[in-house]
Amino acid sequence: MAEGDNKSVNQLAAETLRLKEYFQGWGEVIVVVDRTLRREKPWFPAVIVGVVSFVFLIIYFLDPSVLSVVSCFVIFLCLADYLVPRLAPRIFGSNQWTTDQQQRFNEICSNLVKTCRRIMGWWNRLSALKEEKPKMYLMSVTIFLAMLAWIGQQVDDLLLTYLLVTFFAVDSWSRQTSNYNKI
Repeated sequence: MAEGDNKSVNQLAAETLRLKEYFQGWGEVIVVVDRTLRREKPWFPAVIVGVVSFVFLIIYFLDPSVLSVVSCFVIFLCLADYLVPRLAPRIFGSNQWTTDQQQRFNEICSNLVKTCRRIMGWWNRLSALKEEKPKMYLMSVTIFLAMLAWIGQQVDDLLLTYLLVTFFAVDSWSRQTSNYNKI
């Protein structure tokens, strides 16, 4: 049993190292976003809600098609992927990177790997349910998706998306990081 645990810990460390190398140019930005989402200052939730509200107001007023929103989002991601690693050291000053920031960056990468593992675990459990109890799987998935379809019919798509993004950005992240800090 200890050998399996050791193998799992080694895999977690290897995956975390790969993720840290991948996000190396984003370190300063990730730490600042993490500090904001963890609500280190009492006014950070207001900033989060303000930014999310501003983005959704722009989408509401422009009323673009879904394809346009997806295209603009991908363009934004491509620009960020190109510009952030080049501009972050100039904005944040790479000589100001402290051991505390490096420790927090390591924790963030480790938490992301753990979250991906949890999602894969849920997916594997759902796949196992499909194999073991196909009728239960079909009934559960059908009821869940029917409820989602009914909610989607009752509430405007943009409003529902806004509420979900705001809820997850303000509430869930702070609960998740506080749980990680207790472990």
